[in-house]
Amino acid sequence: MTTASTTARPTSAAPWPDDLTGVTTLTRFMLRRDRVRLPAWAAGFGAFVVYLAVALPTAYVTTDDLDSIMAMFRDPVGRMLTGPGYGLDDPTYARLIANGYGLYFLLLAGLMNILLVVRHTRAEEQSGRAELVGANVVGRYAALTAALVVALLTNGAVVVVVAATMVAVGGFGIGGSLLFGASIAAFGLAIAGLTALTAQLSEGSRAAAGLAGAALGAAFVLRAVGDMARSGGNALSWLSPLGWSQQTAPFVLDRWWPLALPLALAVVTTVAAYAQSTRRDLGASRFAVHAGPARATASLGTPLGLAWRLQRPAIVWWTVALAVSGVVFGAFADSLLDAVGDMPDVFIEVFGAEDLLAGYLAYMAVFMAYLASTFAVLAIQAMRNDETSGRGEALLATPIGRRGWLVSNLAVTTAGVVVIMAVTGLATGIGAAVATGDAAHVGELTLAHLNQIPAVLVVLGVAALLFGTRPRAIPATWALVAYGVLVGTFGRLLDLPGLALDISPFEHLARMPLVAVELLPVVVLIALAAATTALASLTFRRRDITVS
Repeated sequence: MTTASTTARPTSAAPWPDDLTGVTTLTRFMLRRDRVRLPAWAAGFGAFVVYLAVALPTAYVTTDDLDSIMAMFRDPVGRMLTGPGYGLDDPTYARLIANGYGLYFLLLAGLMNILLVVRHTRAEEQSGRAELVGANVVGRYAALTAALVVALLTNGAVVVVVAATMVAVGGFGIGGSLLFGASIAAFGLAIAGLTALTAQLSEGSRAAAGLAGAALGAAFVLRAVGDMARSGGNALSWLSPLGWSQQTAPFVLDRWWPLALPLALAVVTTVAAYAQSTRRDLGASRFAVHAGPARATASLGTPLGLAWRLQRPAIVWWTVALAVSGVVFGAFADSLLDAVGDMPDVFIEVFGAEDLLAGYLAYMAVFMAYLASTFAVLAIQAMRNDETSGRGEALLATPIGRRGWLVSNLAVTTAGVVVIMAVTGLATGIGAAVATGDAAHVGELTLAHLNQIPAVLVVLGVAALLFGTRPRAIPATWALVAYGVLVGTFGRLLDLPGLALDISPFEHLARMPLVAVELLPVVVLIALAAATTALASLTFRRRDITVS
């Protein structure tokens, strides 16, 4: 059991040359390990640009068509979903991509850097590989520095891919394209530095990723509230690293100076990470790890009890974070009612009916399902980390068995999804009820959020199936989540065919409280989730356990 070091080593926090010995070798090793992951991430950003550069001119041929979508983004709800709204009064395709869809590039960059840095820092310590590497001629700061160098190279590749694709495919200006790519990379580096710090503070990779993810969620909420308040954002927007990157306003203001803010955050958090790394033992954490009871409870000796103990912190933090967000978004219902007469018709296309309040609240339920899917995928990736670290192999040497281990973890993750969605729906309903004075929103939104659970379970089932068959391909599940977000938010605006919409599991469920619940899609999705889970259990029993 690891414990936090109580005394500081009498060394400087600044890395000296000897402390960086082996950085080049470790960097090459990390790049070798991620030779598929990192190019896939960069290619994913490029594919996103290609899709938008091709789809937008097809969907919005005339200036009037383009102005109709911009009208949506100019309104408070639109700004909550996209950003401060720069350049939307004089629309172009380049401005729509950079200032309308740019937020989603930033969120993907944040997720990419959290996974990358945790994988090469805290997860390596947890597995014991960092101790083996440290037994060689390797400096104290080499591993952390190599991980940050890999993050720097990866974000640099994103700049090149995004800018080159925008210029080559979209025919957009070089300056604005470079600025857009740089804003994504700068935010990614800020999250990389922050994750490097949480990796020093936390006792495990799950906690490190959870803290960094919570910070990303807080940045989203601050930016959303600030951008909803007025066009261009207010003080809250400037408190969010997401807001800093969006304040560059590519193809409109073309401001480079706001990028100094996320880069400064990256430097500060990186320096703090180095400082904290000198004040703890390898494998220990700066957050004190208190000794547990002398004897474990009876439940901890069961697969289900162990799975609950491991996932409990993540479930609690995700529930709290989404519940707070739900209260904020629910409270915005009052502002939506005040502005309903001035909103453009395009909101009907997004929210699905002339009842904009019900449509908005229904979309919030789906949006929270997207976030709950992130929790589900991370839970499967945590199982994969347990396997590659060797802990899973030790666990499977007991009478638990593979099926017991997998099914127990899936059961706890499923229960976590139910708790997260139920509490978030209740919180959103309370926020909307307080804002509008209609207490019926509490029950309606709780049911609306519960209605979205089957779609989340399908995502969980797909991730579990990949874990059972091709564990290295688990990150591919993020594509399903990202696709769901894109088609659920912008699919109808882009006039995507019905088949393209049907690929997303989130598109089949009734959007309550806009429409009444439909039981058939619920049953079908639950059956699909159960089938993929059963197949995952079967295939996991037949494959080899791997430790890399």
